Amino acid sequence: MGEPAIVVQNVSKDFILPHLRQTTIKSRLIHLHRRQTAELQHVLHGVSFTVGRGEFLGIVGRNGSGKSTLLKILAEIYPTTSGTVSVCGRLVPFIELGVGFHPELSGRDNVYLNGALLGFSRREAEAMYDDIVSFAELENSMDQKLKNYSSGMQVRIAFSIATRAHADILLVDEVLAVGDAAFQRKCSDHFRALKQKGTTIVLVTHDMQAVREFCDRAILLEGGRIAAEGGAAEVTEKYQEVVLHEAS
Repeated sequence: MGEPAIVVQNVSKDFILPHLRQTTIKSRLIHLHRRQTAELQHVLHGVSFTVGRGEFLGIVGRNGSGKSTLLKILAEIYPTTSGTVSVCGRLVPFIELGVGFHPELSGRDNVYLNGALLGFSRREAEAMYDDIVSFAELENSMDQKLKNYSSGMQVRIAFSIATRAHADILLVDEVLAVGDAAFQRKCSDHFRALKQKGTTIVLVTHDMQAVREFCDRAILLEGGRIAAEGGAAEVTEKYQEVVLHEAS
């Protein structure tokens, strides 16, 4: 492994979950004298690993294992409860595509809006506009309001915008599964080109074929801890053993 791009040291994450949620004035009055209780949920427990510059790392695990929480900590969406994360380079998360879209605006206007959220100037967005629309294959739909787009169309335009961001490090959460089969191939080709260019990529996915195809190395999370770490083939085999054991 070369120079590190991401260093995760002994990271833990807890959430406090209230048992009684009072969302209206009426409910607060009704439960005025009832004692509030809460549950402490431990999601990650002392997770440590390093991602080398230019490495493609896969993070796999069953639902609830802590994968998405870990990715959001890397993206600085969540703070850690304890432990540290060090990042060297510009990081762009492909986690919740389309965040910031406005359903009442046209697809065209949303390109500029989402581009601004990613840090593009109006001039930069204008220069990229035709490529964004062509990649998304939505040339005939850009003047429609976004609320009239199917969910697949919205994801395609969001992905196409996000791919224009200049990044040293990408965090990817199941993005390779967007759209139809043809668009998925296009997404795969894009990430293959990024890998060849030396971009550091962290991929969270349930698609073991994608891990074996793209990843240099992988980590298996189980119960918020690293259960296995090593080559992509080795870790995906371990993941499948865990899934089969759960099903039996």
